[in-house]
Amino acid sequence: MDNNSDSPLFGQIVAFTAAVHQVASDITKDVKSGTLTPVQYKILEYIAVSQPVTLSEISECMHMSMPNTSRELKKLTEKQLCAKVTDPADRRKQGITLSPAGEQMMGEAFLTIGRRFEERIVHLSDEERREIGLALELLQRKVFY
Repeated sequence: MDNNSDSPLFGQIVAFTAAVHQVASDITKDVKSGTLTPVQYKILEYIAVSQPVTLSEISECMHMSMPNTSRELKKLTEKQLCAKVTDPADRRKQGITLSPAGEQMMGEAFLTIGRRFEERIVHLSDEERREIGLALELLQRKVFY
């Protein structure tokens, strides 16, 4: 019987995803506004890169219950950082997007994160950057689709 957990490729993926989480934690440290909890920041980050999103998509991605997700979104809406938008094709469906204030906050956060990322890769040659870009495209297409 083939056990995928014994696969060298599987071991590499596990190590890679753990490293990605660590690097993401390092480069996002202290970028959130003092008025946000870490969970609220992660929700805004998810909305920023995937908007419009649904309540269930946020709940699933954040590994949170629907009631907890709804409560956190209510707080973010009260802080005027996100807004609900109605799907013109189906008025029963609502998407969640960043508000202008949320866009500005996340834009500033991403600038800081981008600078920190550039500091990590400043030593790479143009060829190494190109190779990493190709590797990321391949991973996205074949593994993380």
